[in-house]
Amino acid sequence: MTTDHQLVVENLTLGYGDHTVIEGLDLLVPPGKVTAIVGANACGKSTLLRSMSRLLSPRGGRVLLDGREVHRTPAKQLARTLGLLPQSPISPEGITVADLVGRGRHPHQGIFARWSREDDEAVADALTVTETAVLADRPVDELSGGQRQRVWIAMALAQQTDLLLLDEPTTFLDVSHQIEVLDLLTDLNRERGTTIVMVLHDLNMAARYSDHLVALAGGKIHATGDPAEVLTEVNVRAVFGLDSQVIIDPTSGKPLMLPLGRHHVLSER
Repeated sequence: MTTDHQLVVENLTLGYGDHTVIEGLDLLVPPGKVTAIVGANACGKSTLLRSMSRLLSPRGGRVLLDGREVHRTPAKQLARTLGLLPQSPISPEGITVADLVGRGRHPHQGIFARWSREDDEAVADALTVTETAVLADRPVDELSGGQRQRVWIAMALAQQTDLLLLDEPTTFLDVSHQIEVLDLLTDLNRERGTTIVMVLHDLNMAARYSDHLVALAGGKIHATGDPAEVLTEVNVRAVFGLDSQVIIDPTSGKPLMLPLGRHHVLSER
């Protein structure tokens, strides 16, 4: 693994049909760090991630990986460096867990698609660290939502890319499994130098587990930087329309947002 890859967004404009979601956005992803993207619903978080991974072509601007436009890079070549876990992925009917995780090895196989010992080891490691090895022979469509999410993360890990983009990786998971998944991703970053970019709804989880926080509002970056600089009462109000109190978590040392309910706010006015 290397932490030297540069993923850069320049003057990016994205949309669907007649609707523009993101306009003129610039972003530099810190290499070798964990970046979390937060914002209100429909602010463009998932749309941005899809374009960064080549799934959505820009209307304007570009996404560069090591100086090369990702939308002009062959998909298989890009997939050796950059992996994506999309929101609500769909698995082929009847596919087993082991087979699905094995598909993460496709970018590394040659023209004759020969399966290697390295492929076996990558799949086994991904199953182990996500605690899904016991599910290896089960059909994916028979799993619970939480089990299925961990299997998809295992597939992304089996791809063994230097950069990993994840759209809501804690979807369908209870609090305990959310912590396990986020611990897993940060361990991957610390131990292998993998650059992580993830979209999260939970502000406190985002602040706790990221080195770099990006807050989107109205299709633009409202604030970006260290979580302590971004997760402030002023920014929470501007991005989410929510009154809050932000304190320092005594355990993690990271900012912790405490929402103020409507009645609580009114009683103080």
